Amino acid sequence: PAGLVSGPRMLKIVRTPSSLRTGAACFIEAWWLGAYMKAMPHSSRQRAIWAGLSIRLPPRASMTSALPLVEATTLTHLGDETARYGRIRVWGSIGFIVAVIGVGYLLDTWPPQAVLSIVLTLMLCMLALCWSVPDVKTPQHASDDQSIWDIMKRPEVIALIAAAALMAVAHGPYYTFYTIYLVDHGYSKSMAGWLWALGVICEIGIFVWMPHLYRAFTLRQILLGSFALAVLRFLLIGWLIDNFVALVLAQALHAATFGSFHAASIGVIHKVFRGRHQARGQAIYTSFAYGVGGTLGGIYAGSAWEHLGPRFTFTGAAMCAFAESVATTISMAAIAAAVSRHGVVPRAPRADAAVPQKNPSARRAPASHRATAQPALWAGP
Repeated sequence: PAGLVSGPRMLKIVRTPSSLRTGAACFIEAWWLGAYMKAMPHSSRQRAIWAGLSIRLPPRASMTSALPLVEATTLTHLGDETARYGRIRVWGSIGFIVAVIGVGYLLDTWPPQAVLSIVLTLMLCMLALCWSVPDVKTPQHASDDQSIWDIMKRPEVIALIAAAALMAVAHGPYYTFYTIYLVDHGYSKSMAGWLWALGVICEIGIFVWMPHLYRAFTLRQILLGSFALAVLRFLLIGWLIDNFVALVLAQALHAATFGSFHAASIGVIHKVFRGRHQARGQAIYTSFAYGVGGTLGGIYAGSAWEHLGPRFTFTGAAMCAFAESVATTISMAAIAAAVSRHGVVPRAPRADAAVPQKNPSARRAPASHRATAQPALWAGP
């Protein structure tokens, strides 16, 4: 009827006992039940949307501003042992699994309104833990006198941030429609939840194994490998949704498309933004990669899903991952050419450089060494 917005169409869902539902499945169940509700007047729905935004934006803004500080503090504590970052970050993934499964079971007996109390309690616990994090003194660095925008203009930095944003865009359809896509093809909600859990478990495994990966490969190789596996993963999801073995393989590749890529990217950002630029560098990376990239990924997913269908939407995601690898390869080729011509990359201070030495003769290495020097950004962990 006029003035009303019809609800979503009902999907072909295999009903499962509530005791087997995980948190992700509970969200789908709530959506499914919403299909039976009476249509809501358009004005009331608009008020509900703005109310939801007002609830989500403040905590989201506080978390987004706190995350770069946490990353910078962690990496400063680790110093040159950035390979250990994965073994600290793994606890975030473990917490995610506990929260998803635990809250799912709690909602079997508690009303949905309890989610607000649970989230508030968790955020208060996080606030209390922040007071226990020891302060760390940011070491001085040769780039402290350099403008952060000079660092931002370096080709390898632009390539990394652009690649991270494209990776977030590529994950847009996955984070937005993956569960709905599964349920629409006959998978139960509990199976969808366990496939999500499998991806996070593989993510935990790669975080634990990252020190060994750092010793075997350079950061460049890890990033390019993550891009290539992202192409394969999204093609598998898009075109082999009815093949359970292919889905299991695709979820296992979450270890590369998020786990190894995130750990390697954070390591690279730590190498580029040193000294007083560390926190700002992490903030810039988070804002562009996950803020801009995540937003564009959601917009792309919604539009493509409606006009192109699921298969070509995930194909577009795979093309984004392919574009990342091309951009990174071109950037590295340009860096290598600059090194061969000039010996060093302009405006690129050494990642392990200390405060500038007072002896002018000690500032430049011999030409024979400069000609073969590789940028610290891509040389290794």
